[in-house]
Amino acid sequence: MILDNLTLFLRIVEKGGMAAAGRDLDLSPATVSERLAALEVYYGTRLLTRTTRSLSLTDEGRELVQGARRILAEAEEVEARIRHGTENISGTIHLSAPVDLGRNRIVPLADQFMALHPLVNFDIILNDGYIDIAQLGLDLALRFGALSDSTLRSRKLGENHRIVCAAPCYLAKHGRPKHPDDLQFHNCLLMRFGIEVDREWRFMIDGRETTKLVRGNRIANEGELVRQWCINGHGLSLKSLYDVDEDLRTGRLVALLKEFSPAPNALQVVYPAGATQPRRVRMFIDFLREEIQKQAPLA
Repeated sequence: MILDNLTLFLRIVEKGGMAAAGRDLDLSPATVSERLAALEVYYGTRLLTRTTRSLSLTDEGRELVQGARRILAEAEEVEARIRHGTENISGTIHLSAPVDLGRNRIVPLADQFMALHPLVNFDIILNDGYIDIAQLGLDLALRFGALSDSTLRSRKLGENHRIVCAAPCYLAKHGRPKHPDDLQFHNCLLMRFGIEVDREWRFMIDGRETTKLVRGNRIANEGELVRQWCINGHGLSLKSLYDVDEDLRTGRLVALLKEFSPAPNALQVVYPAGATQPRRVRMFIDFLREEIQKQAPLA
């Protein structure tokens, strides 16, 4: 019963409410309340702070999210070994990734992995904003750049080069920038990360990394939308080569200012530092690293 209650607790956290979790698991509101109360009695502490309008995790609840994931993953692996043999893996891999990278790279690789391991399922969140891995109980996340959260561990999957690009129709109308200083005369398509807008683009000029303040009439919090605006000729964008290498190969987009590109940052997988990764997660990370390195775009 404790495993069922842990499953319910995680579903409440994932769905953001008790009613939604109950519908997902086909449980009545009364049953959900009773089983959550039983779990809090079992652990001797309140796990969720509930009001008429909101629900949030207590400190103990946040800790249980990670522990529950580990307990349930280990239980699934034991059952899988008994039912299907030691060579098979099963269960759900919970991950998040940026929208462009997720749709174009990670989802196809997840499909390949499931074809190799039919008992594995995926629960994927595509989001260009910050994702709290621990609170959502995720196994891993794909991220660009330096790791700032000390509660996470990381494994590098590849180099991430960013390039300024534009559609041929935009360049035909507005001309081609020859130097980062020329960006002040162009419409730049901007990404929003949380409350911050990425208006400072980095370049290497005379051997030094320099930032240029750019402006534009379109801002979005989703990289796929910025890419589509760029393809449609609405302005210049600063994109990861992982997201636009196919567009560059087919001529939908043209790379600009390559001689001023800064040093690459990392594409990495991050995961909770204290969690014991299930075998399926370890195998998927190894699979990701191998396949992404095969697909790495040329700088």
